[in-house]
Amino acid sequence: MDEAHMLNTCEGYVDWRNRPAVRGRHGGILAASFVLVVEVLENLAFLANASNLVLYLSKFMHFSPSSSANVVTNFMGTAFLLALLGGFLADAFFTTYYIYVISASIESLGLLVLAIQARVTSLKPPPCLSVSTVISCEQVDGRKALMLFAGLYLVALGVGGIKGSLPPHGAEQFDENTIRGRKQRSAFFNYYVFCLSCGALIAVTLVVWVEDNKGWQWGFGVSTATILLSIPIFLIGSPVYRTKVPVGSPVTTIFKVLAAAVYNTCKFRDSSNSAIGMDTSRTSYTTETSEGEDRNTKRKELSQTPTESLKFVNRAIKNKKVNPMLECTAEQVEEVKIVLRILPIFMSTIMLNCCLAQLSTFSVQQASTMNTNLGSLKVPPASLPVFPVIFIMILAPIYNHIIIPFARKVTKSEVGITHLQRIGTGLLLSVVAMAVAALVEMKRKRVAANSGFVNSTKPLPITFLWIALQYLFLGSADLFTLAGMMEFFFTEAPKSMRSLATSLSWASLAMGYYLSSVLVSLINTITRRCRDTPWLFGSNLNKYRLERFYWLMCILSGLNLCHYLFWASRYKYKSVRKSLSQPNN
Repeated sequence: MDEAHMLNTCEGYVDWRNRPAVRGRHGGILAASFVLVVEVLENLAFLANASNLVLYLSKFMHFSPSSSANVVTNFMGTAFLLALLGGFLADAFFTTYYIYVISASIESLGLLVLAIQARVTSLKPPPCLSVSTVISCEQVDGRKALMLFAGLYLVALGVGGIKGSLPPHGAEQFDENTIRGRKQRSAFFNYYVFCLSCGALIAVTLVVWVEDNKGWQWGFGVSTATILLSIPIFLIGSPVYRTKVPVGSPVTTIFKVLAAAVYNTCKFRDSSNSAIGMDTSRTSYTTETSEGEDRNTKRKELSQTPTESLKFVNRAIKNKKVNPMLECTAEQVEEVKIVLRILPIFMSTIMLNCCLAQLSTFSVQQASTMNTNLGSLKVPPASLPVFPVIFIMILAPIYNHIIIPFARKVTKSEVGITHLQRIGTGLLLSVVAMAVAALVEMKRKRVAANSGFVNSTKPLPITFLWIALQYLFLGSADLFTLAGMMEFFFTEAPKSMRSLATSLSWASLAMGYYLSSVLVSLINTITRRCRDTPWLFGSNLNKYRLERFYWLMCILSGLNLCHYLFWASRYKYKSVRKSLSQPNN
């Protein structure tokens, strides 16, 4: 290989045939475009069922409203949490390229299982004998329940792998060593959320209509065909992709550094200060240089000196004889520090996603009790997310082409609006959204009481558009937070664990869904002891104390925002840390 070609290769990246990736030939906007198209199809297949699943479980599998909500939140939580597995495998053993193909195949298998169950009557519980009674409804159990949950969690496994591999695969197509490449990468994350919303728009309109009017077997069938179609489209882009070479388990590195720090702390706890302090001849890699030594070498050595922050972790590289398995480098120590710095930010986003979990559970059930007619058109309750989706599709291009360029001119910075500012805006909007949700539910119940429809299954004389208000605020919060989180975790994380770090965005969603389930169960347990009827239990939503639940979520979201501001105000971006560590010339 000639010298010019070697200089033109992308270090640490290969093409789909495992050859060194070449600048100008691999990566760039064209390669990322395939990822964006695939995301439309992937999210269509996933969200088409997830947005309406709570009604499928209650009407056809005969779960109670609260049980249906918990099944959906657990399913979606597991799907997003498994993104960590997909990201880990992409960083450690495989590439994002192969993880996507494998995961999409698994998801299609799960959707096929659900489609077969929805089509074959003998695989479902018998229909209710009377709509007005609950006793005559037999909840799914036994082998039928096994088939239902096997299909759901095969889908969850596939979705997790896709979410953990597809965003980093697209982001890796851009050269972060150039300003143009970094700006394109930032635009990619914005348009990733835009494409995610495009898939959601089709899912909550066309596919949900098919499910409600033609049957769930057709809905699952459309989703299966869509995810299968995404695989060849993804593979068409193979000649122009560049993929990061796996470098081993990042989790192993994290645990090794932390274990070494704890080991050295315990072993030399009673030593003198000189013994406890690090031997700079080892940790700084000898920064004194001879007169003839190259300046670049000196800068490299200085950059390898551990920073003063999180000094406890620096103890992992004390100049003492330790087990060879616990030997660490200064670079590994700094990588672990980065992970520890972003964890508080990650934890602060979980409450927001707990609020977002309500969009696919109680909010859908609220809308199903209201008048869903728009003129002569009857809107399925599960199509309510169309409002935030359309808003995101309008706001994302405006944000990328108007707001960001304006902010760059005002702040005279490359990013314009920082990642943490975006995340903070989303958290603030979630507080407002929960307050609006509580007020709307109070109005809905007042209408039910005044019209005498508390115990009736007839639609209430109030339009479902009132529910659209909370969808609008939560959708806006999602736009700001999700794109901000993905870009923040990808850019701040060490290169060896970028897929895993980006997956934290989805893990935050997962924990938000799990937290929602825990809160519902905990609130029911506590309120059952204080009064005869729990807040969120039973088959009649009009007798729920849902407005109190929303006010509680509003208060918790406000406290969480304060917690986030505490950590965000103290965070230093990687680029700032690098500039501070540069030597003065």
